[in-house]
Amino acid sequence: MQHTNQLINASSPYLLQHAHNPVDWFFWGDEALQKAKTENKPILVSIGYSSCHWCHVMERESFEDESIAQIMNEHFINIKIDREERPDLDHIYMDAVQAMTGSGGWPLNVFLTPDLKPFFGGTYFPPKNTHGRLSWRETLLLIYKAFTERKDEIEAQAEQLTTYLKNASSLSKLKNEGDVVIDESNLNTIAAELLNKADKLWGGFGGAPKFPQTFSILFLLRHCHYTKDEKALHHALLSLDKMILGGIYDHVAGGFARYSTDEKWFAPHFEKMLYDNALIVATLAEAYQITKKEIYSETIHQTLQFIQREMMSNEFAFYSALDADSEGVEGKFYTWTKKEIEQILLEDAELFCAIFNITDHGNWEETNIIYLKSFLHEIAAEKQTSYDELYNKINDCKEKLLAARKNRIRPLLDDKVLCSWNALMNIACTKAFKATGNEKYRELAIKNMDFMLSIMLTNESLFHCYKNNKPYQEAYVEDYTNLIWALIQLQEITGNSNYLLKAKELSELVIQNFSDHQSNYFFFTAAHQKNILVRKVDVYDGATPSANAIFALSLQYLSVVFDEEKYLALSEKMLKGLHHAIKKYPTSFGAWSIVMQSYIHQNKQVVITGEQALTEIQLFHQHYFPNIIVLITNQTSATNIPLLKDKGNNSNLQYYLCEHKTCKAPVNNFEKFLHLYNT
Repeated sequence: MQHTNQLINASSPYLLQHAHNPVDWFFWGDEALQKAKTENKPILVSIGYSSCHWCHVMERESFEDESIAQIMNEHFINIKIDREERPDLDHIYMDAVQAMTGSGGWPLNVFLTPDLKPFFGGTYFPPKNTHGRLSWRETLLLIYKAFTERKDEIEAQAEQLTTYLKNASSLSKLKNEGDVVIDESNLNTIAAELLNKADKLWGGFGGAPKFPQTFSILFLLRHCHYTKDEKALHHALLSLDKMILGGIYDHVAGGFARYSTDEKWFAPHFEKMLYDNALIVATLAEAYQITKKEIYSETIHQTLQFIQREMMSNEFAFYSALDADSEGVEGKFYTWTKKEIEQILLEDAELFCAIFNITDHGNWEETNIIYLKSFLHEIAAEKQTSYDELYNKINDCKEKLLAARKNRIRPLLDDKVLCSWNALMNIACTKAFKATGNEKYRELAIKNMDFMLSIMLTNESLFHCYKNNKPYQEAYVEDYTNLIWALIQLQEITGNSNYLLKAKELSELVIQNFSDHQSNYFFFTAAHQKNILVRKVDVYDGATPSANAIFALSLQYLSVVFDEEKYLALSEKMLKGLHHAIKKYPTSFGAWSIVMQSYIHQNKQVVITGEQALTEIQLFHQHYFPNIIVLITNQTSATNIPLLKDKGNNSNLQYYLCEHKTCKAPVNNFEKFLHLYNT
C-alpha cells in the first residue's frame, strides 16, 4: 500500500478500512485534540461504521483521492470514528448536524473548533457538484476560508450551537410532574396512536424506509393479552408475517437485514446487524408463545442458526455486523439471477422460482431478491399438494443455494464485540428458550453470559468493546443497562440467583456513576469520562431501545426481588417525567411503553422450588406470562434475596404465587398453579 496512517493500529474493522487512505487520519484522543489547539486548526470528525454503504462510497470517491487528501491534511486535523465504538461522540455530533441541517445519517462529517464545538456539518458529500449540492472539495475549501477569515463569526456560531446542544441534552424540566396519574387509559391511548400510524396493508408503522420497531410490536402483543384487543394482536402479527415473507428476511440463510427501503419489506439495505436480529427474535418468541404458529419458531431457529454460524466467535461472543456490500456492489452476496438458480436447482428451479418470485429480467435492479407473497402452507393449500412434501423440497433447495453462496466473495464481517449488543442477543436466546424449550438456546445464553462476565467485566470495570483478545473502551450506560436486563432474564431460565445479585450490583454502579442529579435520568457517559463536549441523556429509542427505559424496567423488577422501595420510586419518577411524550409519540418511545405496561399491570411473582424445577421451567415458560417475575430455587440458592426466604427447603416440586408481598399456599404441579394464577 502506498499510504498508511495511524488507523493501521485500530481494532475497529471500520477504522482499518481507512488505514491506507492518503488522509492523515487520527484517533479521537489527546494527541489529535492537542494538535488542533497547538496548530489552531479546525477539526474534521468523520463518523461511520463498517456495514454503511454510503460510508464506503464516500471513501472511494473522496478519502482515497490524493488531491482531496492533500487539502484535508494541510488545513484540518482529521479524526475518524467508528460510531459503534464511540456512540457517545456519534450522539453528540449527530444532534449537532441535525440541528444545523434538519437531517442526519452516515457518513457523518462535522467540523469543530479546536475546543470541540461544532460549527458546520453534513452527511454524504459527493466528489463533484451534483443537483445543487457542494462537492467535498469545495466544502473543505470554503470551511477553511471561513475559519481563517471569519474566525470570530465561526466561534460565535459554534458557541451558540453548543449552548443549544447542552440545553437539548438537559431533562431537568421533566423532574417535577406533580401528581401524574398513570392508568389503563394511558395504555389505550398508546395502542390507539400506534394503530393510527400502522400500515394496515403491509404491517409496521409509517411508510418507507421501514424499520422493524419491535418494541411497538411487543406493546401490541401484550396489550391484547391484557385487554383482549384483537386489533392490536392482528397488527402485531401482520407486521411480523410481512417481515418474514419479505426480502428483509434472508430466506436462504436466515437472519434479518437492518431495514426495508420500501413499505413492503421487499428491498432491504442488506447489512445485517446483531441488534436487529436480537430484537426481532425476542419479539418472535412472544408471538410464538401466544399463537404457537410454527413459522415463528422456524424463523427463530433459522435466525439463531445464522447468528451462530456467521456472527459468533469460538468464545461464544457475538460479532457486530455483516456489510451490505461485497465486491463493491450492494446486495451482491444475497441476490440471484434466474440462470444461476436454474443451474443450481435443475429440475426444482421452476417450482422454486415461481414460489419465490424469481424472474428472467430480475425483480430488483436486474437481479432477484428472494421473497414470498404467501407462506408455504398457504401455497400448498392453493396447489392442493402436501405441505410436508413442499416444505422438504423447498428446504432442500435452500440448502443447495446456501452451499453455492458459500463460494461467493463474502461481505465484510465486523468482528468487534459490543457488550450492549451481546446483552440484547443474550436476552433473545433466553426468550427463544422460553418460547420453544430448546435447550441449546439456554446453553448458548449461559456461555455468552460467561464470556461477558469474565472478559467484558474485569475488576469491577465494564468495557464496551472487545477485539483481538482484549476488552477496550469503557462502558456506556447502555452496556450496563442491557447487561442488567440480560442477567435478570437469564436467571429466569437457569435459577442462578447470582445473576440477580450481579444485576443489583451493576444497578448500583449505574446510579453512582451515571446519574443526572438535575433530573431522574441517566447520562450516556460516566462522570469521569473526558474529552466530550456534552454529557447527553438519551430517552428516545434509536436502533436499540432507550437505556433509560431498560433501566427503569430493571428497577421495577429488582425492587420486588430485593424489596428495595427506592428502585421502584426511581423507576416511577422516570416514567412519570415522560408519560406525556410516551402517549403522544409511542413509536419513538416503544421501550417506555413497555415500562408503562409493566408499571400498570404490576408483576406477580412465581417461585418454583425442588429438584425438578429446572425441568419444570421449560413447561412454565412456553405459556405466555408477559409481566411476571420468576425465580427458581433450591437449598443452594442465595439466601439474601428476600423473595426466596423460607422457600426451597425440600426437594419436592412446589409453585409459590406471590403478589403485594404476600404468597399463597404452594401447589405441587403446573396445572394447579395455572388455576391459582387465573383465579
